[in-house]
Amino acid sequence: MNELVTGDAVVLGLRPAKLPSRALAVVIDLVVVWAAYIVVSIVLTIATDSLDTAAVAALAVASFLLIPVGVPIAVETLSHGRSLGKLACGLRVVRDDGGPIRFRHALVRGAMGVVELLMSFGVIACVASLVSARGRRVGDLFAGTLVVRERVPTDRGRPVPPPPPWLVGRFSELDLSSVHDDLWLAIRQYLTRMGQLDAGVGWSMSQRLADDLAARTGVPLPPGVPPAAYLAAVVNERQARDSRRAFGSATAAAAAVGPIGVPAPAVRPPQPRPPVVGQPDAVPRDAPQDVAAPPASRFAPPA
Repeated sequence: MNELVTGDAVVLGLRPAKLPSRALAVVIDLVVVWAAYIVVSIVLTIATDSLDTAAVAALAVASFLLIPVGVPIAVETLSHGRSLGKLACGLRVVRDDGGPIRFRHALVRGAMGVVELLMSFGVIACVASLVSARGRRVGDLFAGTLVVRERVPTDRGRPVPPPPPWLVGRFSELDLSSVHDDLWLAIRQYLTRMGQLDAGVGWSMSQRLADDLAARTGVPLPPGVPPAAYLAAVVNERQARDSRRAFGSATAAAAAVGPIGVPAPAVRPPQPRPPVVGQPDAVPRDAPQDVAAPPASRFAPPA
């Protein structure tokens, strides 16, 4: 099995990269890095002609640590795992759980890459990748990372399920600026694969993610709203905001209900009705019959 599975039994839609594509990406990166290193070395040789031997040696060591070692680490950190070679080959470095890497992961990979790729001319990295079931080199094992393929067939993508219609727009005032990318990724992975989970595992995972999201937004989970439905509604709100920023309010309104990337049909807003005693105000039980039905949702309103 090549797909990644978390400790909560969630199958991640990530496919480990094979050795040929990884080798091609490394070759591209090395060509670019060493070309830059040679140019910088020539410039330093000309500029430091009048310096003594010790100063020239110190500059040479500094330039080696800065360009062949430091530049790849900085690029992987800033691009969240995509160097120039990996970008050309459609690859990305991610953590074992599928999240984006940080500086410490890139630092460990870069430090081990000096031994694996530069000193051994890639022999150690190739042997380790062939032995590993996921094609990981020694640097990936120490850093807890994995190189995966970003370019996968479109039919493999699983859309995030739409939220219940009674929750659409309810979180329009929610502040999402403090929600980090790792949490968004975990929520998306859960929503797209919650049907594969055991009922107990799925409920506990949705509750934990909902608590984390509520802590980040500063607004507690509304009473009577299932955690999974709450997660789907907040993800839908984020999608609507991104659509408004990118395409304007009209397009965002058309895509307010529906899976990620799949616009929903236009729905006429229902006429306001007085709340029913004993039922939550946000759950309309008597929607007008002339309103076009929104896409089916996997979530049921609270009883």
